[in-house]
Amino acid sequence: MSKAIRIHTHGGPEVLVYEDANPGRPGEGEVLMRQTAIGLNFLDAYYRSGLYPAPNGLPLIPGSEAAGIVVEVGPRVDWLKAGDRVAYTMPVGAYCEERVVPAARLVKVPDGVSDEQAAALMLKGLTAEYLLRRTYGVKLGDTILFHAAAGGVGLIAGQWAKHLGATVIGTVGSDEKAALAKKHGYDHVINYRTTDFVAAVAELTKGAKCDVVYDSVGVDTFNGSLDCLKPRGLLALFGQSSGPVPPFNLGLLAQKGSLYITRPTLFTYIAQRADLEAAAEALFSAVASGVVDVQINQRFALADAAKAHAALEGRQTTGTTILLP
Repeated sequence: MSKAIRIHTHGGPEVLVYEDANPGRPGEGEVLMRQTAIGLNFLDAYYRSGLYPAPNGLPLIPGSEAAGIVVEVGPRVDWLKAGDRVAYTMPVGAYCEERVVPAARLVKVPDGVSDEQAAALMLKGLTAEYLLRRTYGVKLGDTILFHAAAGGVGLIAGQWAKHLGATVIGTVGSDEKAALAKKHGYDHVINYRTTDFVAAVAELTKGAKCDVVYDSVGVDTFNGSLDCLKPRGLLALFGQSSGPVPPFNLGLLAQKGSLYITRPTLFTYIAQRADLEAAAEALFSAVASGVVDVQINQRFALADAAKAHAALEGRQTTGTTILLP
């Protein structure tokens, strides 16, 4: 019998239960895959805690990205076969040994990209792709600020943004994380625990500030992020690890320089098959060419998912963490 992690009630890491789970057989347009590596993300903790509503209620198998091997294909799937290496990102369901998935949400993993890299990349790497290439098209001469620079998305984004020609500023919560970010494309790294990041950005840019701020932290950094933008700059608020931003007067955007805010999600950007394929191709090319070096700094057994969540939420991780079935 295949195993999975299920949530039967919302709460802390202790509600993650390792138990039997029958994946079933693939139907029309579906594939049964054996998973070899699973990505860990704050999104998983949001669903576990109840901060985000579970897409189909409880019980819930969390997890948003994984890679593995095709075991069986269902009817009307003619572009995949048993033995193909594939990867995906979907809202939930990845914390398991085997699962049935819609073939349309899978991408083939090319030579030169490992299963662990693919599992670590699908949500975080595709997030970096849409943020840097589509939410705001980073280009030569831009100055950007990226919060949580030593996190999974941050380390990918730093390298990619530097390759695109930007001046890349990041914030982190420790000197150790600052050193890690500096190795991954960041020109300047600010320890927000010891330094006012708004003042530091103003000093680094000689008052010019940033074209775009990428913020996955939320309430703790929101006001400061706005203050780091030049007139008509863009704040891309793509997460809320410190909590959601409360309602505010939109007039504030006018007062601070006709600013823009967007609250994008990856799943909107890859909802169409063509967009998913193009984004994955760009991402895998960046990895295979050496533009992006994927840092898998923590590995946990799937059965130890609770320990992985505790480490993630305790800010004891850097780069990417994966679960191994």
